[in-house]
Amino acid sequence: MKAIGGYFELELPKSEEYHKEAIRLNTGRNAFEYILRARNYEEIYLPYYTCDVMLEPIEKLNLKVHFYSIDENFGPVFDFSILKSSDAFVYTNYFGICDKQVLEVSKKCINLIIDNSQAFYANPLPKVDTFYSPRKFFGIPDGAYLYTNVLLNTNFGQDVSISRIEHLTGRIEKEAEAYYKIFQENDNLLSGQPIKKMSNFTKRILESIDYKVAAKKRLKNFLFLHDFLKNQNELKFEIKNDMIPMVYPFLSKEGNKLKKILLQNKIFTATYWPNVTSQVSLESLEYNFTQNIIFLPIDQRYSENDIASFLEFLY
Repeated sequence: MKAIGGYFELELPKSEEYHKEAIRLNTGRNAFEYILRARNYEEIYLPYYTCDVMLEPIEKLNLKVHFYSIDENFGPVFDFSILKSSDAFVYTNYFGICDKQVLEVSKKCINLIIDNSQAFYANPLPKVDTFYSPRKFFGIPDGAYLYTNVLLNTNFGQDVSISRIEHLTGRIEKEAEAYYKIFQENDNLLSGQPIKKMSNFTKRILESIDYKVAAKKRLKNFLFLHDFLKNQNELKFEIKNDMIPMVYPFLSKEGNKLKKILLQNKIFTATYWPNVTSQVSLESLEYNFTQNIIFLPIDQRYSENDIASFLEFLY
């Protein structure tokens, strides 16, 4: 029987998930593993410019991995004619601004896997395996969405998130710095997890988000920054109104210096991805991107006034 009465749980508004038709899993890397298992791939092509957690399921399944480079527009530098039926090619929708590149790759590539971890609002293409990591966009401890037409005949257990929410509640109570270590520990806890269904807690939060408002704020903040920085930004990209970026990527020759100035002024920017520098040459585009792109926050927590407050540090 359903329990009636007693103490109250956390009360949240109830609506619908944005990816309500997707398979709900516990992490993005496990969504990737699900695809690798379901398709029985033997060799995987990954971009050099990606997070090292992508290697976790590949190594777990003892598959062979190859790396490819990207160009200045984040497009793959690759000869697609070499792909075999047992190979998978992974392309990342970088920072939610590469929908055009995703479409172009889908026309050339067999056995394509799209990593939309940084492109929550991007729609999956028909018959293309695609996964999402919503915690890159919203305050949740874990969770992933997967679109695929090949299902595993496995009854996965359900994840429980209660031990991984302290940094989420803590940031409401105190300064961000007070719970940064807990946030990092939570990230580490996600490593090595078996494939599980998304937790009830994460699903419930994802049912409470106003996705239209969040998308509108993100795009507005992105365009606001772009108006000021486009002439200084060494990256050139085209943004359409149906693209909702994760961050604003600002490439500058003084990127490393500017990151430090921002940090001194409590403007926190991520580095994507420090593991890359040990895999590529100092002269490579990927090395330059890792060292010198500043990923400026644009998310739904912030107004244009908030964004304007750190522009002065970038001139």
